[in-house]
Amino acid sequence: MTSVDDRARYRANPSVLTALKSPRLLTREVLAGLVVGLALIPEAISFSVIAGVDPAVGLFSSFIMAIAISFLGGRPAMITAATGAVALVIAPVAPTYGMDYFIATVILAGVFQVLMAVLGVAKLMRFIPRSVMTGFVNALAIFVFSAQVPQLIGVPWLVYPLVALGILVMIFMPKITKLVPAPLVSVIIVTAVVLVFAINVPTVGDQGALPRSLPELFIPNVPFTWETFTIIAPYALGVALVGLMESLMTAKLVDEITDTHSRKTREAWAQGAANMLSGIFGGMGGCAVIGQTMINVRSGARTRISTFFAGVFLFLLVVVFGDFVSTIPMAALVAVMIMISISAFDWHSIRPSTLKRMPKSETFVMIVTVVAVVLTHNLAVGVVAGVIAASVLFVRRVAHVVSVTRTVSDDGEVATYVVDGALFFASSNDLTTLFEYADDPARVVIDLSKSHVWDASTVAALDAIETKYARHGTTVELVGLNETSGAFHGRLTGQLGGEG
Repeated sequence: MTSVDDRARYRANPSVLTALKSPRLLTREVLAGLVVGLALIPEAISFSVIAGVDPAVGLFSSFIMAIAISFLGGRPAMITAATGAVALVIAPVAPTYGMDYFIATVILAGVFQVLMAVLGVAKLMRFIPRSVMTGFVNALAIFVFSAQVPQLIGVPWLVYPLVALGILVMIFMPKITKLVPAPLVSVIIVTAVVLVFAINVPTVGDQGALPRSLPELFIPNVPFTWETFTIIAPYALGVALVGLMESLMTAKLVDEITDTHSRKTREAWAQGAANMLSGIFGGMGGCAVIGQTMINVRSGARTRISTFFAGVFLFLLVVVFGDFVSTIPMAALVAVMIMISISAFDWHSIRPSTLKRMPKSETFVMIVTVVAVVLTHNLAVGVVAGVIAASVLFVRRVAHVVSVTRTVSDDGEVATYVVDGALFFASSNDLTTLFEYADDPARVVIDLSKSHVWDASTVAALDAIETKYARHGTTVELVGLNETSGAFHGRLTGQLGGEG
């Protein structure tokens, strides 16, 4: 059951109803959706090429997922569509097994994501450190920028002044008015210049043919057997993991930018439902699209209206206005994505003053995250690498926090050891070396009131200490265990085998 406080915590601000009643807010949401719809077209086409399928597959997937997530998702204003990370994972399926197996993989990936949501995978987001989040943001900016580089190599020289024009419009437009999103104005002006002066530069139409019809139901014709499952399950699981991680990280990023909260578990199962719908209509699946989400949020969008209209405009632009959209110069969209990458990068994180103050371990984790993304072109891989690096460094740091203080009673008959710190596999491994077995009197008291027993390794270490003292004829008494540690120790002591 959701409490009143929880409902208030996750209440959208502004709400959809508030935006619908305000012409200013509604206009902002709709125009932001239009910009996003434009920006989705070339990327959906290029991701389709990566996945080895027809461009229509990526475009239909983006349209269906954007519409679906606007109703189902837990993070308002976040854009979901076909993505490069998912395309890379699923790429081997269509060329090897055919389109039916491809669609079956997308649908199964959606099922896996729903199951993960039920199992509470979204709650693991709380364990992602800030340094990984910073690395994720910086990697995203580099990723978005690097994706534009191919559009700037081997092109007519006029592309460069057109990109510069688009960037200048986005820099100075907000100083004039914020009623209309600067990226939209930039696209319109650059396109107008190209059309008026008949400039021959690469256009959206050069990226691939745009579909002319509605998406149709696609029920994959595959045998419903264990063999089929073993073929598609590894790819489906990869899509589910990568898509969910990228979506939840993007949701967390939008939370921080907008100072709002979102329902991560709802977002997790919504991503699964959107992927299943995408597959049923012949789409390639996807997840949260970071670049387009940043466009949406930076344009001022805050509600599901912008996400809904992003899908609607994508469909209209492709199916109804395909001839016009094909004439939009890629330079206009490249300029938009370059500005998004510049604004997304956390420049504060690399300032000399910040690096000087920040612990070296934090900076190292951020660098690991960024490097992993740049090398693999996969944001999910970078996050996993960053979390692993942060975990290892944390364990190393905590392992040296435990201290043992020895005192001997005035009559010299009792030695008391006070153990201070968290006891787990890393810190307890050295615990047995901190006692003076040969020099202690016949009775030893180990005070654990300032520590906590976290795992079986610690219980084994305490057993080993008692065994070593027993060889010297010394009696050991453990005192001060809190209730949880005492129950854990009582259940396992003497049952782990060996001496330790």
